[in-house]
Amino acid sequence: MLLSVYYAVLGTLALFGLHRLVLLLVLRLARPPAAPGHLGAAGPKTEAPLDGFTADGAAAPRVTVQLPIYNERYVAPRLLAAVLDFDYPAERLEIQILDDSTDDTGDRIEAVLAAAAAQRGCPLPTVRHLRRPEREGFKAGALAAGLSQARGELIAIFDADFVPGPCFLRRTVPAFVDPGLGMVQARWDHMNRRSSLLTRAQAVLLDGHFLVEQEARYRSGCFFNFNGTAGVWRRRAIEEAGGWQFDTLTEDLDLSYRVQLAGWRFALKTDLAVPAELPARVNDFKGQQHRWAQGTAQTMRKLLARVLRSPARLRVKLAAAAHLTSGFCYPLLVALGLLLLPAILVRQESPYLLLWIDAPLFLLGTAAVAGCYAVGQRRAGRPGARAWLEVPLAMSVGIGLSLHNSAAVVVGLFCRGGEFARTPKIPADAQDPPAQYRSTVVWSLWGEATLALYFWICIAAAGSSGRWWSLPFLYLFAQGYSLMALGGTLPRWGRRVRAPWTPPTGR
Repeated sequence: MLLSVYYAVLGTLALFGLHRLVLLLVLRLARPPAAPGHLGAAGPKTEAPLDGFTADGAAAPRVTVQLPIYNERYVAPRLLAAVLDFDYPAERLEIQILDDSTDDTGDRIEAVLAAAAAQRGCPLPTVRHLRRPEREGFKAGALAAGLSQARGELIAIFDADFVPGPCFLRRTVPAFVDPGLGMVQARWDHMNRRSSLLTRAQAVLLDGHFLVEQEARYRSGCFFNFNGTAGVWRRRAIEEAGGWQFDTLTEDLDLSYRVQLAGWRFALKTDLAVPAELPARVNDFKGQQHRWAQGTAQTMRKLLARVLRSPARLRVKLAAAAHLTSGFCYPLLVALGLLLLPAILVRQESPYLLLWIDAPLFLLGTAAVAGCYAVGQRRAGRPGARAWLEVPLAMSVGIGLSLHNSAAVVVGLFCRGGEFARTPKIPADAQDPPAQYRSTVVWSLWGEATLALYFWICIAAAGSSGRWWSLPFLYLFAQGYSLMALGGTLPRWGRRVRAPWTPPTGR
């Protein structure tokens, strides 16, 4: 029975690894789909000019920029200053500050607006600072409330910790000359990539997501999702799909699938990178990942059957199923880690079984994941030994999240909605941040510490019995759980104070 469960778990994880290999193959062979105003990564570096809509640009699409904010005193002013600097006709631009804050974030925003009005020699775009009496629906509720008052036919959305460049709209809006295009997503970049081991690992994970997973889905014509920020929507696509809904914690993933099921197409622009802050504290990072894992499970429960019943092609359905069920990898990783050493001990007399069954399945799972992250680093312009050294670190962090996120997946399967706990961003040199910005201890800490100890014991047992082949896999588990446990108790562990971020020239 133990071996049956072990091979079922290992085989399922190998299937997810096979899906990643397919994504790598697609990335190698397929080209982005050709479309009017195409903005794919393989397309030309200079896009159609904004005045492609009219001869003089006077009738460029009206754009509403939505900035959903909740207690972001350290980063919201920076975002607003960046958006005010957009190179777009002011008379065709509206900015909505969707401010649900309960601290002094609103005051800081008003100070930025006052300073901009005093310093600008040209007229400012229309800016509306909207406050709700209740935070109903959290971010999705704020976006829905803002949409009901928006004047734009296109809706650009940025989270508080992002800093889009002045040319963002000029490099995305021209794609909407295609009447069937519902959304354009830009890639995330990372201001504080080098701040700590944690931020380095997150950067690898996100680069793999955008530059491999999302790009491969886009190139193959499969469904992919808006990532909640750094994207532009066609308003009609949102409304025709039922608008923003808050019965999941990943309102962006939910809306993305509903819009694509309604027949709209998406475009991905990976050569336009929008810098953002990565969570610098382990417990904040775990909270963010918990929300994403729970929301993905909720979206799967809500929409997977609808996707499978849709008239989409079989490969689109299979890719969507792999995407929406990816959260199940977390409980499978926990189970595999606990079963690994007992399964080895049970088969002491069966070395050929290990060689011909276990080894290929393990390699399919781990090599495919490592390959995705390594290709992501190469496509992000980070080739070389350092990028390869950060790939195992990212894999360990993913494993270390498995216990915490397993609980999120279970909750997502049985519960709708939930509290949208924001991920607070504070600078490294912040002195005495308010209580709502401080990191709190996460419940899974003791479980992760126990699992870390268990895997270090497993490493010692495997080494003393000569089972050297298992050591790399056991080490990934031991390191991952140790990083989560240590990082949860030592907030500044692995962290160094960095110089203030400055935008690159010509961003």
